[in-house]
Amino acid sequence: MQNNITTQNKSKTAAVNTLNVLTNALEDAKAINVSVLDVAHLTAITDAMIICTGTSSRHMRHIAETALKAANEAGLNIISSEGLDSEEWMIVDAADAIVHVMSEKGRAFYNLEGLWDMSALAE
Repeated sequence: MQNNITTQNKSKTAAVNTLNVLTNALEDAKAINVSVLDVAHLTAITDAMIICTGTSSRHMRHIAETALKAANEAGLNIISSEGLDSEEWMIVDAADAIVHVMSEKGRAFYNLEGLWDMSALAE
């Protein structure tokens, strides 16, 4: 039982570290409207989703690349990155957190915050 609690605490610490590294990188890259969603209770694939907006495809790519660089420098486990040439949606999967870099139009269309907000289902 003690090992399980210790493992859970280490996992939470790692998740918080991942969030800090990635949100700081997004701030440095001037990402707009950064939203962090705790989805650990909803899915086993990640603990958090970080959603942000870029002003252009070039800005979006800068945001994603800045997140990747910061994650690599921090020794985080990068599962994958997708869509770095997209004009709508780029993803950086760092296991404990997945970063979604979206255009304003794409963010409005896909509405990830609404999709993952389970409190809206209760209404």
